[in-house]
Amino acid sequence: MRDIFPSTVAVAVAGPDDWLGELLPAEQACLGQRAVETRRRDFAAGRSCARRAMTDLGLPPAAVPAAADRSPVWPAGVVGTITHTTGYCAAATALTTDVRSVGMDAEQHQDINPGVRRIVLLPEEEATCAGLPGGTSWPVVMFSAKETVYKVWYPVVGSWLGFLDAQLDIDPDAGTFTARIAPARLNQATVEDPPATIAGRFVVADGLVRTAAVLPLR
Repeated sequence: MRDIFPSTVAVAVAGPDDWLGELLPAEQACLGQRAVETRRRDFAAGRSCARRAMTDLGLPPAAVPAAADRSPVWPAGVVGTITHTTGYCAAATALTTDVRSVGMDAEQHQDINPGVRRIVLLPEEEATCAGLPGGTSWPVVMFSAKETVYKVWYPVVGSWLGFLDAQLDIDPDAGTFTARIAPARLNQATVEDPPATIAGRFVVADGLVRTAAVLPLR
């Protein structure tokens, strides 16, 4: 993830010890005592990475509990994002004096079935995927990019953003994407200046699709 974020964002990728990391009391309270082992491992790795990324910003390694919707609750003055997929976890943080919001996602690089594609992709995006170079599962890239876009959008706007509410343009040579938010969603937003476009980067390597985006300050 470090290679697709600007220098204002601190990134930590989980190592072997992070999956077994200790949770702080506020984090453990959110997880509960009955969480299955895979959930606990993912949660522990994400929080270990989050605290390390905050340390890289020069901040103390504070707890990152979860809201009722499971989204991370970051300390005042910090924006951040966490992602998990099989065998991979990472967290990224930035100061609110540097960026407005940050998002990232990691997915296994594999095909997705037609039913999922219909849920995730607009007809225009299906056509775009068909015209892009072979060897890459572009629907997965778009799925991951839309997950990242949602993670950028939600902390700023505080409302749901569906897969079909963001239309993606992809530049396969530059490794970039731009999401245009549906006008209906912008009109429904209750915050001032909701982001009409969100730009990010992607990379496909080592069996993973990784996407990242940063929303700059106004």
